Amino acid sequence: MSAWLLHLHLIAAISWIGGAIFMFILGVSLRDKEGQSQVYPRIGPIYGYFEVVALIILLITGYQMIDQNGLLTILFSDISNEVMDALRIKLYIVAVIIVMTIIHTVISLMTIYKEKTVIQKLLSRGSSMGILLLNLWVLHYAMVLRDIL
Repeated sequence: MSAWLLHLHLIAAISWIGGAIFMFILGVSLRDKEGQSQVYPRIGPIYGYFEVVALIILLITGYQMIDQNGLLTILFSDISNEVMDALRIKLYIVAVIIVMTIIHTVISLMTIYKEKTVIQKLLSRGSSMGILLLNLWVLHYAMVLRDIL
């Protein structure tokens, strides 16, 4: 495995997860509507584009590392062992994160300068919280895989 792939993957993961934690803290600390309306329209798009780039880097480098280690064909087989089971779970969680990210991004772009409906708020906040929690779960499986390997 190329060391640069792992390093790039780690930097993107730090950016992705760190950004999610930062935005969570920002959301908790900005409780009043005025503060949110001043901050989110300015920070949101920058953060969103940055996070999408980080996610794309994670997906590309993750795929390349799986492929370079000869795990791609095994991944889609019925072979079951500690490494493949942990990797599959991690990738299932990543798939859910991608769906939640799409939902959150679409709602955020549609409502950047408008008031969200109740459903949009629910979906936006729910997907945001889901992304944060699932990121921590993915991090757990990354550590599990690292311990095994």
